[in-house]
Amino acid sequence: MSAVTLSARQLLYGHGEALFAPLDFTCVAGEICAVLGANGRGKTSLLQTLIGTLPALGGTVHCAGGIGFVPQDFASAFAYRVFDIVLMGRAAHVGLLRMPDRRDESIAREALETLNIAPLAHRPFHSLSGGQRQLVLIARALATRGCLLVLDEPTSALDLFNQQAVLQLIRRLAREQGISILFTTHDPSHAALAADNTLLLLPQRQWVFGATGEVLSEQNLQQAYGVTVKQINVAHQGRDYPVMAPLFDIPKR
Repeated sequence: MSAVTLSARQLLYGHGEALFAPLDFTCVAGEICAVLGANGRGKTSLLQTLIGTLPALGGTVHCAGGIGFVPQDFASAFAYRVFDIVLMGRAAHVGLLRMPDRRDESIAREALETLNIAPLAHRPFHSLSGGQRQLVLIARALATRGCLLVLDEPTSALDLFNQQAVLQLIRRLAREQGISILFTTHDPSHAALAADNTLLLLPQRQWVFGATGEVLSEQNLQQAYGVTVKQINVAHQGRDYPVMAPLFDIPKR
């Protein structure tokens, strides 16, 4: 049995008032979990609670092995190089008033190589495309050497090619390195393609967690988003692709 890397038990979270009924879910080594819900449901607040920047209102969160966090975006007033950004992932391992040593630098280079972006190491971070920036932020999170990678809407500002690249990367990191990955998304199709389990945040403080194929039913998605969503299986080159198609009620011209 795979080791549990993230466990939330009877978790209550929010800013002063709990957003949902007590949450119970786990993430194990090598497993990908998706979190879905409409705008304002508190997906980012949940991530902040899991990584410890927002205190829980009740219940417990336990993470074994450390967390690497990837925000939606990262901006800096300084012209940092890509290598400098990734090296920031070692901050928790560097003592007060100390500088990163050769081992920290080696780990940062390894993270860049894992994501195949080592040639960008000396580029200014602000000069990169959106897709490249996202990969750099993931490399920074990998440099923490945590057992859990938490990503806040990692594909939200990317074109289709880069969305695919990030989803492929998430799968590769989980399968090849045994990292647990939890990510938020607005696209049920991304969860269907990449996630083993899904936490779906529903109206009226309700939620459902379980195997992605069971959680992402048409009925649950209709309840979550207030829009009719149909699941379509598209066959292509010998493989079935689950596609969650929203049926927007827009009058014809």
